[in-house]
Amino acid sequence: MLTPTEIQVLRTLAQQYMEYALAPHQKELQTLWIAHNTGNSQRPMVLIDQIPWNEMDVDGSLQCQIQDPYWQWVECSLRRKLYQAKYMLADMLLPPYMLIPRILQDRGYREFGVQVQENITRTDSTSDVVSHSYIAQFETMEDLEKIRPTQLRADKEAEAAAMDEAKRIFDGIAPVYWEGISLHSGLWDTISQWQGVEECYFQLLDEPELLHAMMERMTQYTLDLIRQGNEDGLFDTASSLCHCSHTITKPFGCGMEDRPGISQNSWTFGLAQLFTSVSPEVTKEFEVPYVSRIFEQFGDVYYGCCEKLDDRLDVLEALPNVRKISCSPWSNPEHFASVLNKRYIMSNKPNPAFVGCGDLEASKHEMENVIQAAKKHQVRLEMILKDNSTVHYHPERLWEFSRLALELVQK
Repeated sequence: MLTPTEIQVLRTLAQQYMEYALAPHQKELQTLWIAHNTGNSQRPMVLIDQIPWNEMDVDGSLQCQIQDPYWQWVECSLRRKLYQAKYMLADMLLPPYMLIPRILQDRGYREFGVQVQENITRTDSTSDVVSHSYIAQFETMEDLEKIRPTQLRADKEAEAAAMDEAKRIFDGIAPVYWEGISLHSGLWDTISQWQGVEECYFQLLDEPELLHAMMERMTQYTLDLIRQGNEDGLFDTASSLCHCSHTITKPFGCGMEDRPGISQNSWTFGLAQLFTSVSPEVTKEFEVPYVSRIFEQFGDVYYGCCEKLDDRLDVLEALPNVRKISCSPWSNPEHFASVLNKRYIMSNKPNPAFVGCGDLEASKHEMENVIQAAKKHQVRLEMILKDNSTVHYHPERLWEFSRLALELVQK
């Protein structure tokens, strides 16, 4: 139960948030993002995400005051958005309503009954970014029995209570919608945590049948999760975000009441980051046949993350419903832009290491090259600075990047 003081904290934050969300600049950004996502991009778009929040609190504004974990999550989300709006907005959109998270019966639905076994090394006790050493758990076909179906179901009683409470808290300030699930469809990311990356490489060579069987089992169970999520309307249609990228194609609020939270109205994202060190043929054999069946269930797909994909973009064209493809720091942006099918958006990832160590000149040079390549080959471009594990307690480095990136794209 929230105290009157805690309710007032949320109301004050919501009022501050709505002042930003309803500002004329947000309407201009909304128009730019819609044009970008629907094929008539006016300029490259810029976002900053996955921020080392443990290093950011320069003014005390990130200190949460609410004790209840659920409502603390809502409070924390509002505080972080307000912080970004103040210090490093870039082209971030702020939906003009409050979002509250779904409440699930099983929060570990993507674990498929397998507990990750690992060793962890920390370099900063305040950070949740750690180094992992994974322990292999699958050596024989019999081991596949460890992978079990899981549930993707709403806790309807808890959700009803949360929505009623949210409407009371934010009454007179903003409408309230569910922030649904943006399904992580990167099955190989999960497998790499069950096995370790090196073991996966050995098994691709020595035991491909085991990995095919593992992917088939996970694909079937993921399809069942999607079926369950559709029955409970759990998928996201309100946040306009998928894998750190804005996905808006219509003005906020337009037809939302007529868009139930089913997968066909939502985005998913897929990736196979460990495949950056294998051939395109491996992607074609071990990724495409499986995730294609998952992607078919969704309206739109964001593909890729930190892996290098410019040598296999032709392979990825077989994947259904893909709209955006990641151009990572390991990619050659000139080659990437030259071979990317024009129906896709080039979702570039500036190197966070340059920002982390404060080398703004290197960031500028990198972004100028990317912009030049996209312009030369007439592809739609967005630049998303993510995976910012540290800025060495210099938050102004992110603020400076935001200003620089906007300056470059607005030229």
